[in-house]
Formats: sequence, C-alpha cells, structure tokens
Amino acid sequence: MTCVTTAAGFPDEAAGSPDVAASPADGSAGSRIEAVGSPDRPVDSPDETAGVRGQAANSSDVASEKAGDKPRRARGEQTRQLILETALRLFRERGYAETTMRAIAKEAGVAVGNAYYYFDSKEHLIQGFYDRNQAAHRIAAEPVLAHEREFAARLRGVLHAGIDVNAPYHSFAATFFKTAAEPSSPLSPFSSESSPAREAAIAIFREVVGGSSAKLDPELRKELPELLWLGWMGVVLFWVYDKSPDQRRTRRLIEGAVPLVDRLVALSRLRVVRPALRQILALIDTIRRDV
Repeated sequence: MTCVTTAAGFPDEAAGSPDVAASPADGSAGSRIEAVGSPDRPVDSPDETAGVRGQAANSSDVASEKAGDKPRRARGEQTRQLILETALRLFRERGYAETTMRAIAKEAGVAVGNAYYYFDSKEHLIQGFYDRNQAAHRIAAEPVLAHEREFAARLRGVLHAGIDVNAPYHSFAATFFKTAAEPSSPLSPFSSESSPAREAAIAIFREVVGGSSAKLDPELRKELPELLWLGWMGVVLFWVYDKSPDQRRTRRLIEGAVPLVDRLVALSRLRVVRPALRQILALIDTIRRDV
C-alpha cells in the first residue's frame, strides 16, 4: 500500500469524485438517449465524442497521478533510510536505551511526527534494521553461493558473510541483545514481528542446501535450512560477547564448526543413522507444533 505524505508527514486526502452533470430540465437528455439507438444517427455524434474525450482526459489524469507517485515514493524511501541510518549511528554512539525517537528525529533533521510516521517506535526501527541486514547478508553471500558447490564451502562463506555485515554494529550489540533476549520482546528473533527477517535468513540457508552437491536424506533436506539458522543464532550470540580483536574467536568457531556440520550431514545418508535421525526430526516437529 502506497501512502503519499504531505510536508507535515500525514497522508494526503484523496480528491473527491468529479461532479456529475445534471440532466437538462427540458427533456433534451431523453431525446439524445433515443437518438443513440436510431439507425440514421451519425456514428460520431457530439455527445459521444465529448464522452470519449472525457474518458481519455480521466485516463490521462490517472496516469499523471501514478507518474507523480514515483518521485514521492522515492523521497519517502530516502527519508526512511535517513532516519534508520541516523538511529543506528546514535545507537552506536549513545547506546540503544539512551537514544530516544526525539533525538533520532533531531539528528536526522526531520519532524518528530515524520519519524513516527515511518517507524512507530524504536523497536520498529530495529525491525527495519533486521530487514536491511538480511538483504545485505544475502548480497554479501552471493559470490560464494554463485560459485561454490560443496556444502561446507557454501556454509562457511555464508557464516563469514554474516559476521562481516554485522561487524559495524558490534559495539552496541550486547546492550541491544539484552532487549532482544526477552521472550516477550518484539525484537526477539523468534517473535512474530521478526518473522519477515527470520524467513529471509532461513531462505539464505535454504540456498546453501539447495545449491550444494551434498547428498542428503530427503527429510533432513527439508528441515536443514531452519536448523542451520538456529546454529547461526548461536554463532551470533557468541559473536555478541566476543571481546577478542576483530572477533577472531568467532571466526575460529566458524572454521571449526563447519567441518563438523558437514560430517554430520554426510552421515545422514547412512542407513544405520536414519532411525536416530527420524527421532530427532520428529522431536523437533513436536516442539515446533507445541505452541
């Protein structure tokens, strides 16, 4: 749904419908209607021509309005990104809890009402960050997904790409995580509010699995993307509290964990492992449904 905003940041009211011309009192309208069905009536009568021209004019007006919507949408998206970028900078400089929507609006050079028009709260700002972050992660992972076919190489590349994308926000990640860790928080990666970003993240791991040359058990193939995403959440948690220079310990964790995951995935093809695998997948499905 596209909203067109005024300078004050509120949606413009739609223009009223054109007035319908009243019928003449002398009955000439009825005579014209009769003439429409008359065999000897000229094909292009003045009334019909005027109607066609009116329809064309209306179509032209609609086209002009649609053309005018594009610059407005572009400006709106620029304002939205400006507010988001400003908020992330202030989160880094002042901390998440100490940064208010009023301060964000002031730094961005927009009215407080405009800031609330694009983002209902700081939590919605973080949801915007989630969405943008997932898009950036997908772009960063594109080279490895496009050129690697081995499962381990694809997974390793995607995990490192995720750390690269998140690196600029490490300084305030711990403070922010305290809010996101609350089970009832809309910032939780498991909340319904975070569903779009979560699905986008799982889609990246679905590409890891789907584009690889790995021979997987069919049931594991279906569940593996979400399991990899859960593993990624564990890596992110480790990264949040990693105080080593440039979070080198997180990089080592990825390098050590990927071969283990690759080996476990390969073992899933063995017949002797399948009963245990079925039990694990059934347990996961039971937990998922018990809400």
